[in-house]
Amino acid sequence: MNTEFKPYPFEARHYDARLPELVDGREQARHPVMIVGGGPVGFAIALGLAKHGVRSVLIEADESVCYGSRAICISRRSLEIIERLGALDGFLAKGLPWTGGRSFYRNDEVLHFTMPQDENQKLPPMVNLAQYHIEQFLLDAAERHADLIEIRWRTRVTAVQQDAHGATLTLATPAGDYEVRTDWLVAADGGRSTVRDALGLKLTGTSYEGRYVIVDILLDSARPTERLAYFDPASNPGSTVLVHKQPDNVWRIDYQLRDGEDAEEAVKPENVMPRVQSLLDMMGETAPWSPIWITIYKANALTLERYRHGRVLFAGDAAHLVPIFGVRGANSGIDDADNLAWKLAWVVQGRASARLLDSYSDERVFATHENLSYGTKSTEFMAPPSFAFELMRTAVLSLALAHPGVRSLINPRQTSAIAYTASPLNAVSDTLASGPAPGAVLPECPLSIFDRGSMSEGYLTDLVGPCFTALYFSANGAVPPAVDALDAAFASRDVPFRLVPLTQHEPADVTRRCGWDHTGRLFPIYGAAADTLYLVRPDGHVLGRWQGAGDTLAQRALDALDHALRA
Repeated sequence: MNTEFKPYPFEARHYDARLPELVDGREQARHPVMIVGGGPVGFAIALGLAKHGVRSVLIEADESVCYGSRAICISRRSLEIIERLGALDGFLAKGLPWTGGRSFYRNDEVLHFTMPQDENQKLPPMVNLAQYHIEQFLLDAAERHADLIEIRWRTRVTAVQQDAHGATLTLATPAGDYEVRTDWLVAADGGRSTVRDALGLKLTGTSYEGRYVIVDILLDSARPTERLAYFDPASNPGSTVLVHKQPDNVWRIDYQLRDGEDAEEAVKPENVMPRVQSLLDMMGETAPWSPIWITIYKANALTLERYRHGRVLFAGDAAHLVPIFGVRGANSGIDDADNLAWKLAWVVQGRASARLLDSYSDERVFATHENLSYGTKSTEFMAPPSFAFELMRTAVLSLALAHPGVRSLINPRQTSAIAYTASPLNAVSDTLASGPAPGAVLPECPLSIFDRGSMSEGYLTDLVGPCFTALYFSANGAVPPAVDALDAAFASRDVPFRLVPLTQHEPADVTRRCGWDHTGRLFPIYGAAADTLYLVRPDGHVLGRWQGAGDTLAQRALDALDHALRA
């Protein structure tokens, strides 16, 4: 054990504050969108807007990406979103993929779980990657869109006022203070949101008493990447310990404090080091190690009631705080960004009324309550809030070794894509034998993709862009004239659109971009026969699905679009 703190094996770039052109302390330019917060959510929103051609200004109080592991697990759904944002390569090159984990009660393994992973998937169910890497890769992508994304570092929001037409921000920088106007303000400034406080808004819900010390260490170990949970271990009797391997020989350890322990004392290195050493001894790790970072965490299950307040929109931890168990925090924030970006872009560009942004709030508040429901169950098991919960947990853990039926109660229920089953945007649709219903995310499946005479192996999501997409299922790729005319009909509404034929057999016309279900799995996954049409939103959620004649399918798709953009 080396008690001297080591720096992360990562070097962040540092930036200075720069003032825009001012007149009497006010910036003369008015911006269509300003984003407060340069974390994963803020960068994802800026990138999402840029993909739709909308310019934004991002405000960040710090001078670089974050320090400390913080959010470390990125889900498959988030990776799909990040791929659309143009930042996936770094995540896959640096991140450590994993598919499951193990839980132990004292000395015995009581659970070995795996997340859904089959031959249809393009991406792993989860990758471990510290938040400083997450932010850096998103920042790198943002800097490639410098014409549409302006980042202002070392800039703090000190006041916010809004009216029916936009918001006025007072900003403080080392170079001076100034005011700036924006049509729309997005608050992605974290759990201690300055914007939320400025508007007098409060998160509501439950704060749990259980506290966890979080420690990042450097340790060279050949252990596989998986989630490890230890209940009542010899290294920390009566509490819980979580262990995650990260890139660059960084390990993240979360251990629960016992009742009555003083938090300030608990994070002092002289108290942390012996516990970490005891854990590593128990795990059989004998290599030398060094601490990097220590902090403390308290589980919260809190949310705003609405995520749109006039011209101000909230996302990520500024909108909701979700317990870390099940890794829903950053992942739910990235889902917020994906949902918000296309809707805000459509409103800014005049393609939809501002009421479309109310659906962002409806859908993401619903998703938060789903996440809080699962996160609360996991939290109550990981850190029992009462004597009764503790008795229940002890009983489950004691029985799990001999009775497999109770092991599901130990499962941390990792995050997964949430269907917006009650979304106001969902179109009246046909009932199919299987497949994603309106509001659900598209399931993945491998395809042979034909484009301008060439063929390549790919996946269904490769055919879905930052636009509305119609997936037309047919026997050989032939498209009815009415469905083919959707291109012109969407263009007349000034709505970006893509029509993608999907075929059961090798297509007759290989000059047109289409997908061939060469595995025979796609059509059954979607419950599709010939003459089936799915209309997909820019965020990959299904808007509607229908079967029938071409003119009927085309009309129903147009009706669904008009309803969504005027909802």
